[in-house]
Amino acid sequence: MTSRLLFCLGALTFAGASAPAGPWDAFNYAPKSRTVFPTSVKEVSGTAYNVQNLVSKGSATIVGNGSWVALDFGIEVGGLVSLNFDNVSSASSIALSFTESPMFISPLTSDDSTYPSANQSYDGVLEVPSPLPSGFWTQPAERLRGGYRFLTVVSTSDDPVTISNVSCAISFAPHISNLRDYSGYFSASDPVYHDKNFLTKLWYAGAYTVQTNTVPLHTGRQIPMVRSPGWANNATLGVAGPIIVDGAKRDRAVWPGDMGIAVPTQFVSTNDLLPTRNALSTMFAAIDPITGALPESGPPLSQLGSDTYHAWTLIGTYNYYLYSGDDAWLQTVWANYTKAVAFLEGKVGPEGLMNVTGLRDWARLGGGGINAEGNALLYRVLITAADLASHVNNTTLSSAWTTNATNLKGRFNDVFWLPSAGMYRDNDTTTLCPQDANSMAVLYDLTTSPEQADSVSKGLARNWNDLGPVAPELPDTITPFISGLELQAHFESGNDERAMDLLRREWGYMLYTNLSVQSTLLEGFTANGSLYYRSYRGYNYDPAYTSHAHGWSSGPTSALTYYVLGLTVTSPQGQTWQVAPHLSGLDAAEGGFTTPLGWFGVKWSSQKHTFTLDIDIPEGTTGVVKVPVGGRASVNGRAQAVSRGDALHLAGGKHVVSVST
Repeated sequence: MTSRLLFCLGALTFAGASAPAGPWDAFNYAPKSRTVFPTSVKEVSGTAYNVQNLVSKGSATIVGNGSWVALDFGIEVGGLVSLNFDNVSSASSIALSFTESPMFISPLTSDDSTYPSANQSYDGVLEVPSPLPSGFWTQPAERLRGGYRFLTVVSTSDDPVTISNVSCAISFAPHISNLRDYSGYFSASDPVYHDKNFLTKLWYAGAYTVQTNTVPLHTGRQIPMVRSPGWANNATLGVAGPIIVDGAKRDRAVWPGDMGIAVPTQFVSTNDLLPTRNALSTMFAAIDPITGALPESGPPLSQLGSDTYHAWTLIGTYNYYLYSGDDAWLQTVWANYTKAVAFLEGKVGPEGLMNVTGLRDWARLGGGGINAEGNALLYRVLITAADLASHVNNTTLSSAWTTNATNLKGRFNDVFWLPSAGMYRDNDTTTLCPQDANSMAVLYDLTTSPEQADSVSKGLARNWNDLGPVAPELPDTITPFISGLELQAHFESGNDERAMDLLRREWGYMLYTNLSVQSTLLEGFTANGSLYYRSYRGYNYDPAYTSHAHGWSSGPTSALTYYVLGLTVTSPQGQTWQVAPHLSGLDAAEGGFTTPLGWFGVKWSSQKHTFTLDIDIPEGTTGVVKVPVGGRASVNGRAQAVSRGDALHLAGGKHVVSVST
């Protein structure tokens, strides 16, 4: 890998110690080496000899104009291709094409990453300049391909060409030498899905997706976009790298909304928070110094005019601080952070709700005016801002933001609750009940009772088909971003079986469909499962443009840890914590994560009439264990009676809780 791709702040280490080894490691999709090789030959057309040798670094010969070989790397990869030209003539020539989905394997074009085009051929191929060199060749750095599984090598002349040692030098997570060295893990057997290892595989697929979205600073997609055919990934993405972006193939830019799902995934799996800090610093560096407005996306896109993504940057600030406890960084952004909170509060009118005027969002229709989604996000901003203010000892701000949040919650329920639907409506003039606002209302505790949260959970399930929720606010669309919020909402409302049903429908489809890379997670898809995601909403009916490695789709990774395992941190770095397992129809689960304080581990089993919980938490911390069953209990051998949901207050250390029902 060239040094220009490896810029990072090496003195800062966020990932902690390695997670315990175990059978779950077999489901880690991350490659064992930063140089990867094809694992099989997917397809051959025309005349080619000894193509299977390419799987073992050997040589193969492609003969004739238009003959080609499609190589399969087995998983999503990304970076720079290298190969050897062993035997070429002055007239030999080749081109390379790339695709994530096998649906777009072609000798004529790659899947689209630069711009969505109805003819599905904007990007074209990478032509190796003629005359071909003899010996080693590497793809130019600016032509880096951020995400693909299939590489097609096509002869573009009549003269034969012999190649060998085809490889990809991984460009993502450039500061990590061992991509498989996770600081967290999760393992559970699914008793009803066709693959009992589904839940463990899915947890690791989400983790690997976010790794592929962690990129070197100078590898963003160029804006203005290069002309067709072509692509260029040499734009600067922010103030420092590595940095977390939305997708491996595209857009390769910071999107704070996407980070609302991707960063919790990052925390529970690798605890690699440096890319998140760099992304947030990039957003605050671009604040409007007069108004306090934050951009919707990072450079080179640098799009403006999104109240919701402005809110996501502020929520992301809280998440980063909760996971890292990075006081020094919080102080550096605090002035801009408070100015950005004030920007949103300045949009609150006399009716007590925010008037959303920055309309850009995750692609949903509508969304402006007195809108439920925007106000749900503002509520979350205020709650988390109040907590952050307490950590910088600003009790005045903390109290004010808490009061404003309480008032907003009351008005939210007065204006948006639709009793006839048992859900929240999109705005004050419609009866449409959106997936996003209703999911957020439960997840962010805008509901006023368990019965109301349960009603919303039931209502959300009415949007489902066999593949997941079809968003009312973006018809014919299944969006894993918002579904990741919905998944958590079902757990929060106590509907664990419903959450697992959603997980198996939507993410089961994504992980196993032969349309996908089966290692990372799709950006989205249509109601019938096709790749024509957002076709009528900006993607120009180009299914080849859809990303197959999008961090905003990784919601199950943190949800399985936070809810099924039941392990969360409740103050920075896990100085306080909670263990509240959701049994979810499973017999057992285990896993954990690392913070700067050390290893947080949980293992539980539910067999016949006995529930057993083992926890291993850093000493010097304190936490709460909420038991999911009632009966005769023992805590480290000491007997006591417990009811379901009872809170046991424990200090850090190793504990065993056993309940006989």
